[in-house]
Amino acid sequence: MAVWRRMTAAIADMVRFRDHARPRLTALEIFKYVGPGLLVTVGFIDPGNWASNVAAGAGFGYTLLWMVTLSTIMLIVLQHNAAHLGIATGLCLSEAAMRHLPRPAAVTALGTAVAASVSTALAELLGGAIALKMLFGLPLPVGTLLTLAAVLWMLFSKSYRRLERYIIGLVSLIGLSFIFELSLVHLDWGVALSGWVTPGLPEGALPVVMSVLGAVVMPHNLFLHSEIIQSRQWHLDNPEMIRRQLKYEYLDTLFSMLVGFCINSAMILLAAATFFTHGLAVEELEQAQSLLTPLLGPSAGLVFAVSLLLAGLASSVTAGMAGGSIFAGIFGEPYDIHDSHSRMGVVITLVGAAVCILFVGDPLKGLIYSQIALSIQLPITIVLQICLTSRRSVMGPYVNRPFTTFVLVAVAAVVIVLNVLLLLEMLR
Repeated sequence: MAVWRRMTAAIADMVRFRDHARPRLTALEIFKYVGPGLLVTVGFIDPGNWASNVAAGAGFGYTLLWMVTLSTIMLIVLQHNAAHLGIATGLCLSEAAMRHLPRPAAVTALGTAVAASVSTALAELLGGAIALKMLFGLPLPVGTLLTLAAVLWMLFSKSYRRLERYIIGLVSLIGLSFIFELSLVHLDWGVALSGWVTPGLPEGALPVVMSVLGAVVMPHNLFLHSEIIQSRQWHLDNPEMIRRQLKYEYLDTLFSMLVGFCINSAMILLAAATFFTHGLAVEELEQAQSLLTPLLGPSAGLVFAVSLLLAGLASSVTAGMAGGSIFAGIFGEPYDIHDSHSRMGVVITLVGAAVCILFVGDPLKGLIYSQIALSIQLPITIVLQICLTSRRSVMGPYVNRPFTTFVLVAVAAVVIVLNVLLLLEMLR
């Protein structure tokens, strides 16, 4: 009898260990995997996207919706691959580059990524400042400093997981605001459906196309996603756990990127249905708000401004986190706001962007050109990512399959070709 009791106790211990070592397939467990994708989504519904999408819709109607479709497909591939790296290695993209690539090449690539984060933060802080000008009439420098102060306070005083919840809430509010805005306008859904799937490049549209690409597929988001996902590791020595994480991460990424696709499309649809159909040129976001008010009523202009402020605050937080992650990775460290290197990266990113804003003459053009700068840096980050995730010495059994590498190379080729076309157009 004593032997039997010992055997049953041992079996019970094994069952408890098994249940502890791998998550159950419950809604609560699945929810634990949700968050990183939505946090990254903030990055491509930021003020830079607002400027690019308003310019696309106001200038070309529904014609450039296809660019949102293409960019989102590219984004899903890239973000999943970046998260794949974080799950399989326990390293973010920046740390992995420093560990597995020649130091000069890694430092150069990561240096351009920090510059891209500054360019991103410029758009985010400027968007917040523009929103404060719309709402309270504050000068842009004052609005920039207030936005900067609020973002630094959020980053330095709030825990990471609390920030994540706040930002997910802001994404939800931004999405609801655009549903409200679209309910006020008449949309030609037939033309819109055609625009989503039919590529077209009207004369003079290439800079706007590049800004849309840079606004959706953002280099800093690839670093941020790999950092966020690797910070949530459980039982990295358990292959079944890693496979399950990869599965749920893909669902999180797919869902989150589709949310971003809908919000970005809504921006173009709103601009096309209000400004393009009425023949109204939009040269600044404040003008977009003032034009919405007589067309759709005062509530539309107010919702537009409040949503822009929320987008500016949320995306400035993620831009600062990305800059801190990249900078800390140069020193072989993960992102930790209590660490000096992470803090320094956050300050370089956000304060550097605030200083640059003082030299921006045209806010809307500043937003658009910041997104073009991101699209120019993007091939460097993509090539860096391919080099890491295609190496078995880095990824082990989770190395990219040949087809995955082919798709990633194709994405890089599309981005490079578009950059060359933009350069040729600017040299004319």
